[in-house]
Order: sequence, then C-alpha cells, then structure tokens
Amino acid sequence: MNTNQQRLLFEKDKPWLAPLAGYSDLPFRLLAKKHGAHVVCTEMVSVKGLFHQNRGTQKLLATHKDDTPLVLQLFGPDAPLFEQAIPLLKERGFSFFDLNAGCSVRKVLKSGSGAALLWDVPRLISIAKSMVKSAGEHAVGIKIRLGPDESQENYLDVAKKLEDVGVAWITLHPRYAKELFSGHARWECIAKLKEHVNLPIIASGDLFTAEDGVRCITETNADTLMFARGALYNPTIFAQYNKLLNNEPIHTFTPTELSKLLIEHITLYKHFDDSPAALRRIRSFAPRYAKGFNKIKILRSQMASCETWEELLTLAHAVASLDIFIESD
Repeated sequence: MNTNQQRLLFEKDKPWLAPLAGYSDLPFRLLAKKHGAHVVCTEMVSVKGLFHQNRGTQKLLATHKDDTPLVLQLFGPDAPLFEQAIPLLKERGFSFFDLNAGCSVRKVLKSGSGAALLWDVPRLISIAKSMVKSAGEHAVGIKIRLGPDESQENYLDVAKKLEDVGVAWITLHPRYAKELFSGHARWECIAKLKEHVNLPIIASGDLFTAEDGVRCITETNADTLMFARGALYNPTIFAQYNKLLNNEPIHTFTPTELSKLLIEHITLYKHFDDSPAALRRIRSFAPRYAKGFNKIKILRSQMASCETWEELLTLAHAVASLDIFIESD
C-alpha cells in the first residue's frame, strides 16, 4: 500500500506513467517503475463505483509497497461523492489524487464526467474544491484538454480557476474534447499554460518516443511529462528519455532485450494474478512491445495460442533466439 505522504516532485527528469484505462494496472505500473517512471498513475476509477463494492473497481485499487509515488485517478460528476470518497481512500493509504476532466470517450461524456466537465466549468471547479478540501494541500491534480472544441477554448481560464481553489498541478492534453485522439497535440498551448499559471504543468499528448519527450519538454518548458501510448509500445521509454536528456545515446530493442521485457511483464502478471483472465490479458498486451520488428504478427499469433503461463514464458524466452524478430529498417 502506498503510504508516501511527501510532496510529489515535478522535475524534467522525473517522467510519469499516464493513467491508461485497461493498461496501467499494478503489474504494468511496477514494470514502468523498474524502467524509469518516477510517478505512476492508476487506471481511471469511478468515484461512484467506490461506494458499490464493485469487484472491478476494487481491483483497480490494488497496489504494493513498490508502487510509489502513486496517483489515484478518479472520475465522476458529483462533488459530494468526491468529498466522501477521498477520506476513505486516504485510510487505505492513498495520498495523491487526480481528476480526469479530459477523457472524451462517449460513455464517460454521457455520465457528465471526464471532458464533459469542460462544458460545465462551475461543476468542475466545485469537484476540484471538494477534492482539495478532502485530500489536503499538494495532493490534487486535474487533467484537462483545451476545451470542448475550437470555438469554446477555455483551458487558460479553467486552469486559473483551478489554481485559485488550491489544485497542486495540472496535466494538459492539448487537443479539444471533440477531437479525441485525431489531429495532433498542440504543444505550444502547453507553453502558453506554463506562462499563465504558477502551478507545475505536466505535458501530455503525442509522446510516442523518448525523442518526442525531449522535444516536447524543450519546446514547452513543462515541469515534467506523462507518457501514455508511448509507454504501451515501449515500457523502457522513461529510461530512454532520461538518457537523451543527459545527451546519452539510446538504441531500439534487440531480440534479447525484447525477450527480457516480456519475461519481466509476464512474471509480474503471474505473481499478482495467475487467473485465466490475466493470462488472456497479458497475451494480447505483451506483443505491443515487438513494434519495430519484422513479422510481429507471428509473435501475436503464437502468444494467443498459449494456454498456460509456462507456455507463455517458454515462448518469451525463445524470442531472444528467433531470427523472425530481426529489427526492421
């Protein structure tokens, strides 16, 4: 359980793992920590679900002594529920909380949560105020987008209001809510936000490689950044990013390194949950790391056919010596 009560550090060489729905579970967070993530975030947790003893919600709260600093990301439309839930979560050992006001998935928007709060700024500020009241100073961050759409851009005004109610940091994904993940992230807006408020700013959006991270942090002067999709394809992106910051060379995976990474992740999964459901999940997750190798469809197919953990680990070991995984040009 995370019992760290210290302030989070927002520094350029301390990258974060983003809250990734369906992916940033405990094993993946520990894998990211091992490979250079300074702060890790849980998957998005429904504040309403916390009061229904939902098994899925409880599973999202699983943590470990090495899973720190840990930020618990919450979503929901009702300020009173946040004020009730956070003291209970603090009793369980959680110290840091993030409100998702940036998710544009239709199901989340329909509930009045996520980026829907950018259409209802008074509600967003009310929730933020409740969270700060319950969690305390230096403990609450908010993730936002540029606004509902281009005609309703409001991120600078929203950020200033959040600063005024005591929010400790802001993460900006510089797209509009209606864009989802289309188009491109407008990093220049991160730079503008950094100049507009006196809060730590975390950069997000289109950070697919370590090189992207260094370019983003240089262009925006953000305090730190948050790897999302880039971490899914390369969990070592955090360490690579810090090497580039220090002008050290990096290289793409070799088959041997890919094999080691697969073994690490599979072993973590099996340790925390050796159920058939966990096996199916890691079978579909792990082949993402083979991006950049030839014939990765073969790896996906072979992993999908594994029926036991032993078969999966045997295949992961074999990856190091299989010539089908030669790096692409």
